Amino acid sequence: MTVVDAAAKLGVDQRISDDEVVTRILGGEAELYEIIMRRHNQRIYRAVRAILGSDTDVEQVMQDAYVSAYFHLGQFERRSAFSTWLTKIAVHEALACKKRKGRFVNLESVAETDEGHWSMFAANERNPEQQVIARDLKAVLEESIEKLPEIYRSVLVLREIEDLDTAETAECLGITEETVKTRLHRARSLLRDELYDRCGATMTEAFHFHLSRCDRVVAAVFDRIGR
Repeated sequence: MTVVDAAAKLGVDQRISDDEVVTRILGGEAELYEIIMRRHNQRIYRAVRAILGSDTDVEQVMQDAYVSAYFHLGQFERRSAFSTWLTKIAVHEALACKKRKGRFVNLESVAETDEGHWSMFAANERNPEQQVIARDLKAVLEESIEKLPEIYRSVLVLREIEDLDTAETAECLGITEETVKTRLHRARSLLRDELYDRCGATMTEAFHFHLSRCDRVVAAVFDRIGR
């Protein structure tokens, strides 16, 4: 089900703002939370996946983020966009999940100038096999992004795929704007300018969150909220 479908089902204008939805939820219309989830599922999925580095646990963490946000809606102070506030909660839940599984890396603990891990991105002439792989730029893009360390991958996904600005990205990740700029520059370098030039039109389709999964997350969150 799309946002348009959900809005029609709930009898609201699909153009209703997040702030108005939040106000109405706090006023007792809990069912409108579906609009929030369906509107932001794609971004939250990408943000969480960028932190975890794979699809494992992503849906569970998304549910945790939505449930946490729902029960803390009264704390949303509207000083920034609701999407930024929600993404920040999702990032926190993803980091918590990573820490529980013993895969936590402090976002500030890796030296920005460390070049020791990037040999995998060394430039090579394309062989026939690489030319075949290049035909599916979406898959190549996703695989390349997954190879990035978390501190660069998370910035890249929020800035380039989700199109957050520097300030929003910094707020979501709890880092400075200068750090965002530095990490984005390094992420771009690692992916190589040539890859960026070739995948431009496909970038926004990377890590697509399909409607069937959207339905599953929405149903699970309402089930948890109801309990």
